[in-house]
Formats: sequence, structure tokens, C-alpha cells
Amino acid sequence: MENSMIQQICQNLICSAIQRCRKSENPCILSILLKISPNSDNQIIQISISDTGVGSSLVEFQDLHCKGNQICGDKWDGAIDITTTSFGDEEIYHYKLNLKERVDSKRLIRLPSTPKNGVKFSGTEVSLSTTESIDNLVQGITCFLKMVIILKIDKVAVELLVACATGPKPSCETFFLASGDIPVPYPMSNVERLISGFEDHVLKHGSKLDEECKSCFSSRDYLKVGSGVANSTKTLRNTGQVLEAVIIITELPEEPSPSCLITCGTTTKVLFFQDFAPSSIPLLPMNALTSIDWKSYGLSLKANALDGEGHLVLEWENLLPFTHVDIAIHSYHIKYPTL
Repeated sequence: MENSMIQQICQNLICSAIQRCRKSENPCILSILLKISPNSDNQIIQISISDTGVGSSLVEFQDLHCKGNQICGDKWDGAIDITTTSFGDEEIYHYKLNLKERVDSKRLIRLPSTPKNGVKFSGTEVSLSTTESIDNLVQGITCFLKMVIILKIDKVAVELLVACATGPKPSCETFFLASGDIPVPYPMSNVERLISGFEDHVLKHGSKLDEECKSCFSSRDYLKVGSGVANSTKTLRNTGQVLEAVIIITELPEEPSPSCLITCGTTTKVLFFQDFAPSSIPLLPMNALTSIDWKSYGLSLKANALDGEGHLVLEWENLLPFTHVDIAIHSYHIKYPTL
């Protein structure tokens, strides 16, 4: 599904919330609430994205821009309400951000703050209202979150809730819930989390299923998993970047059932993550992937191209029957980002 302006803004706001959670030393909750307002000619959806991470310094919102007033005005007025506080703050700060304002210095307006009365907590909530279809919002955000949980980000739980105030009784439905705790007897590195999450992704036919497909994957032995980490090159060391890659080759013993969603084709859509969020692939890792001597690993790369969303698609030749190749790459800063 093609991303609308609202979908893109929501994804950017979710990414910022992830970074605030990463910087916190405590377990965090990232919650997305879609609230359907009653008694309106055009159904208005209030979108609230909140987290219990560190408070925002507001710098992250400077890069948010609306690409054309007409697009914003279609289903959204370009306004975002921001509420944020840090543990050391004595107040909760409120702001109004207007992305349709052309003068940068006038885009962010500070509103009266609220005293915390000595209570210690930290977090941020951003909200906006739109007439975007609720079905489109749920589908788009759910697909995005399914990509996010591949990384199994440490100590971050994620939920997507839809509240409906219409009808005789208000209702609230959970559409997505993922815990940030992984029950293992030892701490996992980021690449180990990526391997685990990517295996889950493949076993669910690319997150199209809620559980593993027992029809295709009666044994995890069908998965050949390889991984690598690069952070010692001069370029990466100078920027403080880490580049992690996981490749999974699925070799099924027989043709999958026609009812299964697995694709044993010759193409691979490379999943790329930048700083713990899904992203289009930059030129450097794209060139690195396409320049690998794949034949030394028993694979033959036929062609490569970018799709309409900036994802790299690789095409293989001479793959064995009922075989598929999946690749995920994650590039991130060694230290938590400065917000």
C-alpha cells in the first residue's frame, strides 16, 4: 500500500519515539492510539503516539516538513500537539507545531505548562487529527510495526489501540501488541536480536501470518542462517556506525501447499533498517551488497533494482527448487542518539 502523507508523518513520529525509548535506561512503552470521534460529518480520527522514554528536546521535530500545503490540507491541517517532560523537569511542557507554516521560527509555539507537583516521570505524547480512513491507518501502521519488531528492540513494548466512542458503549480494540522482553537466559546483542526477529519474520511468511507456518516449516533446519557485523572500517569507525547483516536461505524439501503464502521465487526484497527503524536503503550498503562475490557462497546474482519505495530488490539465477533468499541489514549509531 502506498504511503500517504499522514502515514509518513506517523512513521516519522513513531521513529522519534523509538529513539527516546532507546535513550532511557528503563523499560519503556510505545503506544499508538487511534480514536474515532463521534458525531462528525466527516469521520475524524485522533492519532496519539506516546512513549515513556526520555523527554524530547524538540530538535527532532525540526526535520518534519509537509510536502505541499495542498497535500496536508486534504485530510489534515498540518498541526501537531506535543506534550513532553523529563525526570528532572518540574513541569510538563506543551507545544503546538504547525507544519504548514513556511517560516521555521514560527512553526513551533510554546503553550502554558502544567506543574508536576513533585511527581517524577518522563515521557512524550504527540497527537494530530485527520479524516484519513481508519482502515488505511490501521493497515499502514500495523505493517510498519511488524517491521519494527523484527529488531526486537531491548526493553521497548509496542501497542496499537483503536478506540471508538460511537454507539451506546465506547469500545477499545488492540490491533497490535509486542513485548520488549525476550525470555532468554542471557543478554542478547543487537545482531542476535536481529537474527531471532528475522527468523520469526521468515517463518511467518514475511509477517503475513500471526504464527509460524507449520505446514511449510515443520523444522527450523530448513533455514540456513548467516550473519555479519562491520564496525572496524575507517569510514564506519569515524562515524560511530555499526552495520549488521543477516541472510536466511530457506530450502524446503517439497513444494509448499498452494494455500501457503511463502514465495519460493528468485527475487529478494532487502529489508533495511536505519537507527532501529525501517528505511529505504542508502547508496553505500546497496553498492556493498551488489558487489559481493555471491558465487563464492553458492549464489548467482542476475540483476538488481530499486522498487518504488526505495527498497533494493535482488534477482537470483540457478536457485534450487523451493528455495528462497531473505536479507536484512541494520545500520545504527553505537551510542544512543542525542535528542
